[in-house]
Amino acid sequence: MANVLKMATREAILELRRRKWSFRRIARELGIHRETVARYVKLAEEKAKPANPTPGSEEGPDPKPANPTAGTSGPPSKCEPFREKIIEMLEAGLSAQRIYQDLTYEHGLKASYSSVKRFVRRLRSASPLPFRRMEREPGEEAQVDFGKGASILRPGRSRRSRPHLFRIVLSFSRKGYSEVVPRQSTEAFIRCLENAFRFFGGVPRTIVIDNLRAAVKTADWYDPELNPKIRAFCAHYGTVILPTKPYTPRHKGKVERAVGYAQDNALKGRTFTSLQEENLYLRDWEERVADHRIHGTTRKQVGRLFEEKEREALLPLPLAPFPFFHEGERKVHRDAHVQVEGAYYSVPPEYMGLKVWVRWDSRLVRVFNRRMEQVALHARSEKGRFSTDQAHLAAEKISAVEEGAEVLLRRAALIGPHTGEWDAQMLQARGIQGVRVLVGLVSLAGKHRAEQIEAGCELALSHRAFHLKDLRALIGEPSGGKQMRFLESHPLIRDMTDYGKIASFAPENGEFTALGDAGGGAQKEEPDQEPGPSAARPPDTALGSLSSVALSSGPAEAKVPPPEGEVNSQEQEGEEP
Repeated sequence: MANVLKMATREAILELRRRKWSFRRIARELGIHRETVARYVKLAEEKAKPANPTPGSEEGPDPKPANPTAGTSGPPSKCEPFREKIIEMLEAGLSAQRIYQDLTYEHGLKASYSSVKRFVRRLRSASPLPFRRMEREPGEEAQVDFGKGASILRPGRSRRSRPHLFRIVLSFSRKGYSEVVPRQSTEAFIRCLENAFRFFGGVPRTIVIDNLRAAVKTADWYDPELNPKIRAFCAHYGTVILPTKPYTPRHKGKVERAVGYAQDNALKGRTFTSLQEENLYLRDWEERVADHRIHGTTRKQVGRLFEEKEREALLPLPLAPFPFFHEGERKVHRDAHVQVEGAYYSVPPEYMGLKVWVRWDSRLVRVFNRRMEQVALHARSEKGRFSTDQAHLAAEKISAVEEGAEVLLRRAALIGPHTGEWDAQMLQARGIQGVRVLVGLVSLAGKHRAEQIEAGCELALSHRAFHLKDLRALIGEPSGGKQMRFLESHPLIRDMTDYGKIASFAPENGEFTALGDAGGGAQKEEPDQEPGPSAARPPDTALGSLSSVALSSGPAEAKVPPPEGEVNSQEQEGEEP
């Protein structure tokens, strides 16, 4: 069984045929085979003829038509009580399906959908509604359509090619612009519109187009979805593109005839060697022929009417042309970057693993989410390069070193003045290596009190110790920064009077002089005592906390006085009898 066309397609075939369109042109416009067009036209013509009488019967004065109209003899339709309502709905442009739904749910219709379709079909064939002419104000509307251009035969080639003919017509004055392009792409459509705006010297407020794929992603009479690039183009020029109802070419009837006029008057029977040659000829034809004709509807010269009333009504051109760009869908990688022509650009981390819409030109790269909201903006980078916005990095992935030395110095200065001074001098002494030392110092604030860090930094400054391990040792040993208290009495410490008995200092010769007892008696010798293992010594931790300067100087040389017996014997030998 052959495929059955939808009612809208069949009506479009019959309407275009009434406009004297050929089967080939109708098939090309609607995207179906021309034999299918011929079959439906033939069926319509047969249904319009009266029914053939039965052989041998007498033909009455009023033969019964093949399709009886509403109101003829026979059982009345269940839709008859709703005749006025159905006619009103048809005038509003509602389909039979919508009429059936509204009558069933709002008016209690008990008929089937097939009954409603038959009744609507009889109403349309019995009393077709007249077309309504839509005239526009100057600068309000332009209509666009494509057709076939003249053949192009390039030198040295035997095969001809036929480009697409773009034509736009201003609805008020009927002034047009024509251009041929090799294909109906989005880029070609945009460039043709821009060239037309420059040719007119302004921009119309609305542009009526059919549902060509270069501009319309999803055809819908109520809510069509335009190509995102076309939406950006309209926003740049301040105009609006309105697609027509699918398979309804009469909604842009002004340009339908204008395309045929350009094909018949300008291009028919001509052959060109290149697109440039054909476009130059069309530009000359528009100014030399099309602008000087008297239009059949307005009864005025096209070029003069445009100059007098419509040119000044057009919107002004923007300062710069539309920034042509490329666009496409991309998936965000695990590193929160998308790839565009070999370069990589960052997006917010919440889009990782999702699909985004990317739009780029020669200068910028823009990233949009599924609602076409811009989420990232980058300057174009070379292939293999990464463009990363710091705002797109997760906070957990930013190290303290990346924050910079200035931020770390401000944090360290909050601990105390000595800490801030130590950081500044350390960074000046060690250079870029000191940045990690700053990170380590700031981390010490979570383990030690600020007073301990301040004391350690003060001591480290006095010794110019700029290594973190030295600072940790000074902070970890509280006694390292304390002044040791000397003992006043100890078994190993002699009394000061004993030292006075042993030696005295003579200022006249700068020497020590050994003294005897005041009574001249011999002193009792005491055996020498060697310090044993139990002798007291400073702890190792205290020695480790001493500065390298103090350790290198070494202790003062100890001068141990001779035993008391020896001194007494020397004194006795020196006495006079």
